[in-house]
Amino acid sequence: MQEYRYDTQLLIEGTNLDEDAINDYFVNNFKGDSLLAVGDEELIKIHYHTNEPWEVLKYCATLGEIFDIVVEDMDRQSRGLQG
Repeated sequence: MQEYRYDTQLLIEGTNLDEDAINDYFVNNFKGDSLLAVGDEELIKIHYHTNEPWEVLKYCATLGEIFDIVVEDMDRQSRGLQG
């Protein structure tokens, strides 16, 4: 079993988005790894491994509209099952 089970990916569309501030919030408030928070002031892509993807979604929804949401169970995938 992996330390962080869920591969969480999404896009955030908004205004005045700050990828550095978002990155800092993740580091200081969530447990996980493989963080990618890249984009510009209007669109940010998030990729993160965590055990609490719902917390990531709740936070990101406060920043703007979230879409293209994918949460995959990497433990299931490692056992050859659909994630």
